[in-house]
Amino acid sequence: MSRPRRAIRPPAPLSATLAATLLAGLLVAATLIAPGRAQDPPPPDAPVAPLTTPGPTAAGDAAPVAVETTAGEQVVAGLSQDAVSITTTFTGSEILIFGAVKRDAPLPPGPPIGVIVTVQGPSQSVKIRRKERRFGIWVNTDSLTVGAAPDFYVVATSAPLGQLLSPAEDVQHRISIPLAIRSFAVPVQVADTTEFTAALLRLRTEAGRYALEEGAVSVIDQTLFRAEVTLPANLIEGQYKTSIFLVRDGQVVSAYSAPIAVKKVGLERWLYQLALEQPFWYGLMSLAFAVAAGWLASAAFRLIRRN
Repeated sequence: MSRPRRAIRPPAPLSATLAATLLAGLLVAATLIAPGRAQDPPPPDAPVAPLTTPGPTAAGDAAPVAVETTAGEQVVAGLSQDAVSITTTFTGSEILIFGAVKRDAPLPPGPPIGVIVTVQGPSQSVKIRRKERRFGIWVNTDSLTVGAAPDFYVVATSAPLGQLLSPAEDVQHRISIPLAIRSFAVPVQVADTTEFTAALLRLRTEAGRYALEEGAVSVIDQTLFRAEVTLPANLIEGQYKTSIFLVRDGQVVSAYSAPIAVKKVGLERWLYQLALEQPFWYGLMSLAFAVAAGWLASAAFRLIRRN
């Protein structure tokens, strides 16, 4: 007498399980492998798009520095905070810059004193590429490499910048936004560099990383002043520099600078350091997280299908 054969249950289809596993794994791996700041791609119709590459960073001043020049006036200033911590929940910060004008003599006659405040981020080498449409596809053609351009730069003034500062003083102190871009890093191979630098300024201004805020500095009785500068959420790590310029009759009569340390802390700092110093273990950990997330997603789909 033959034994009855046990019914063999056909295996469940793997399409949903496989898709869920791959999707979850790719999402987790993409999140972990790129702990730094995400950058939005340039618009498809942009003629020039910048590509930032690691380069020399501005170390900034180790301590506040005041420089007294002419007219017997000197700026004395302070910051609401000299350090910014970037965490996983960081959404930006505001820096209050305040101070006073110290005088050794009565207030001189003439136009009122002007105050210019700048906040400059670390400088990096930037490669700017021209995009052209060929055969229906946007491709990179000519390129220009800028030796050093600040990743973040804000100029706040008590009056229109053109009325406060003479062109010669602007060139000497490099205050305005176009002059913050340094010389080119490699021999220039394009006929006109103006178009490339203008595109870099335009893109970073649209992204909120460069700004000219005229009238943002409040001056009281030509003695006290204050300004607020907003730091965006997409700050990079490094040493930032705050500079204050007292201006009279188009000339800088006194200057003051102080550093602001911006650094990652907590889990984001640990992941960032692990990716830079231990790339093998960081990649292995990312792969393990991706496999675990894929397995959990697959188990969840199986549970839902059974119910």
